[in-house]
Amino acid sequence: MLSISIKEAARESGVKVPTIRYYEQIGLLASPRRDSANRRVFLDDDLRRLAFIRHARELGFEVDAIRTLLELQDRPDQPCATADGIAQARLADVNQRIRSLLALKTELETMVEGCRHGHVSECRVIEILADHAKCLHDHH
Repeated sequence: MLSISIKEAARESGVKVPTIRYYEQIGLLASPRRDSANRRVFLDDDLRRLAFIRHARELGFEVDAIRTLLELQDRPDQPCATADGIAQARLADVNQRIRSLLALKTELETMVEGCRHGHVSECRVIEILADHAKCLHDHH
C-alpha cells in the first residue's frame, strides 16, 4: 500500500497542494491519515479519488455534482440514473455553450469583416462594441 506526503500526492494526481486541502475542507476528500509528525499521509484510494475529482473538474462538473458522483462511486450497487442525469445536464450545458460560442464566432467574423481597410470612424468593431443592439445575436 502506497503512503505518500501531500506534496507527492499533488505531483502524482496533478492536483495542487492548496486544492487538495480545499477538497479536504469541503468534504470531497476525507481527512487523510496523519503520520507521527502529524503530516498528512495519502494512500492509493486517496490518489484514485483525487484523480476522479480532477478528471470531473476538467470535464466541467460543478463541485456539488462531483460530490454526488463520489457518493455514487462509494455505493456501486445503486442504479446509475442519477449519474446519467448529472452527465446529461452537463452535456446540455456544453451544447448551450457551443451554441453561444458559435454565435460569438459569427459576431466577431462580421465585426472583423466590416472593419477591414477602413478608418476607426467607420470601424464596425468599435461601432458594435459601443452599441450592443447592433450585434447579430442577443447572447454571446
